[in-house]
Amino acid sequence: MAGLSAANKLFKSTNSKQLFELCVVEGGTRIGGRINSSEFCGDRIELGATWIHGIQGSPVYKIAQQSALLHSHQPWERMDGFFSHKHITVAEGGYELNPSFVRPISTLFKNLLKFIQGEPVDEDGLSSEILKRCWSNCGPGNLSVGSFLKEGLEAYWGFVKDQKPVDGVGNWSRKSLEEAVFAMRERAYRAYSAVDDLGTLDYNAESAYEIFPGEEITIAGGYSRVIDSLASVLPVGTIQLGRIVEKIEWQPGGCSQESRKGNGDGSMPVKLHFSDGSSLSADHVIVTVSLGVLKRGIRQDCNMFIPPLPSPKIQAISRLGYGLVDKVFLQLSSHYQETNDFEFPFLQMVFHPPDSELRDPRIPRWMRGGSSLYPIYCNSRVILSWFTGQEALEKSQDGSEDSGEGKQVKFDNVLRSRWGSDPLFLGSYSYVAVGSSGDDIDALAEPLPQNSSNLDSPRSQLQVLFAGEATHRTHYSTTHGAYLSGIREANRLLKHYNCDVV
Repeated sequence: MAGLSAANKLFKSTNSKQLFELCVVEGGTRIGGRINSSEFCGDRIELGATWIHGIQGSPVYKIAQQSALLHSHQPWERMDGFFSHKHITVAEGGYELNPSFVRPISTLFKNLLKFIQGEPVDEDGLSSEILKRCWSNCGPGNLSVGSFLKEGLEAYWGFVKDQKPVDGVGNWSRKSLEEAVFAMRERAYRAYSAVDDLGTLDYNAESAYEIFPGEEITIAGGYSRVIDSLASVLPVGTIQLGRIVEKIEWQPGGCSQESRKGNGDGSMPVKLHFSDGSSLSADHVIVTVSLGVLKRGIRQDCNMFIPPLPSPKIQAISRLGYGLVDKVFLQLSSHYQETNDFEFPFLQMVFHPPDSELRDPRIPRWMRGGSSLYPIYCNSRVILSWFTGQEALEKSQDGSEDSGEGKQVKFDNVLRSRWGSDPLFLGSYSYVAVGSSGDDIDALAEPLPQNSSNLDSPRSQLQVLFAGEATHRTHYSTTHGAYLSGIREANRLLKHYNCDVV
C-alpha cells in the first residue's frame, strides 16, 4: 500500500514533466503486501487487511468508492457488518454462561479501555470509583495497558460484594470465571493490537492513536482491488515482481566522484542489491518493507543497509513493537448443516488459566489463544477465528491442513494465513511497545542522510526515505496509515524538486 501509493502519486503528479523514472520492486509474486484477498468455499475472504476503520475521511474508502468496490454479487467476509448475530459465551467444559454474568465483566473491560484511550467512559458510581483506585495504584513510569487492566479487575473485586457460587458451571468458581471472561476480552484486544502480551503495549500511546469516524466496513470487491486501482495508472514494466532486496547501499556524506565512478551511472548515490546477484542504482529509494523486516535488517548477521543505519534509527526500530495476527478459516461440514437445525453463533470462548490443573489436555495451546469463533457472515458455512503472537506462530508451524472434528461440529476444509513465517513480512503490523513512543515512529520515518541539506547535490539528498504503516505516528497498524505514509514521502520528493504538492 505504501509503495504503490507513493508511486501512484509521483507518476500522476509529474507525468507531463517526466521528472522521475519510476521503478517499484516487489519481493513476492504479487502486489499488495499484507493486503491479500482470496476465495474460500465460494466466499471472498481477506487473509490480511480486512477492515476500513472508519469511512469518514479514509483514503481507502474513497478509492474503494471511486472504483465501485463497495458492492458485490459474491458473498464476502463480514458483509453484514460487525457481528450482528447471536452471541454465546461458553466456558471450558462446555458450560454456556448466562449473558447477565458476562455483561458486567465485559462492561468493566470496555470502560477501562475507553479510559486508557481517552474516550468518554460510561460511568456509574461503581465504575468511577474503580477508575480512581486503578489509576492511583498504577503510578507513573512505563505503564502498560496490561498492568492497568489488571489493576482495574482487582479494583472491581474490591468493590463487588456478590461472590455467590455460579450454578451450572462445574468446578468453576465465580472469581475464576470472572477472571477468565476478562482474559477472553484481553485476548480479543491482543488480536486487535497485534501484541503477544498486553503487558508490552504502551499505555500512553493508546490515547495518541487516531481512528477515522463513521462506520467500519469490509470491501465487497476485495481489499486487493484497492491495490489494483493504485497500480493501474503505472506504465507496464514499472512494477517488477520477484525482486528480493538484500542490501541497500547509500552514501551518508553524499555521492563522491569515486563512488559515482564505482556505481557506473555517473551520479546515482543509492544502489539496491537483489538476491539473484543483480543490482539497480537510483537517486532515491522509498523503503516500504515491514517493521519486522527492518528489525531483521539491522541485525549484525544481516546488515541490510550499507553502511548501517544511524544509531537513532536503529534504536527506534529496536524499541517499537511488531506483532503477529493470523486468521484461520474453517468450512462447516455440509452434512452437519443439513442434519442440524442450528445457526452457528458468534461463539466466545472462555478457558482456564495456563497454570490451572483443570485445563483439558485435548485443547491445544494455540486454540486457547483465540477468543471467538464465528461465521464470516450470517448463515455462512465458513467459520473464522483469530490468533495472536506465539499462538498464531504455533498454528502456522504445526504442519497440518487436515479437516477437524470435534464432539459436535465437523469442518471439511481449513485455510489459514502465515504472516509470521513469511520472510517478506515476519509478522502483521506494528504497535508502540513499553519503552518506545511516537517519537520513535517519527525517527523511523526520518529520511537519510540526516544532514542532507548540507550535501552539494539534490541527488545526494533524500537518498533513503521510509514509508509504511509503522512510520505513521497516529495511524500505525492500518492500511490507511500505510497509504498516507506513501503520499507523505512522495510529497517530500515533489517538494524537494520544487513541484506542486497537493
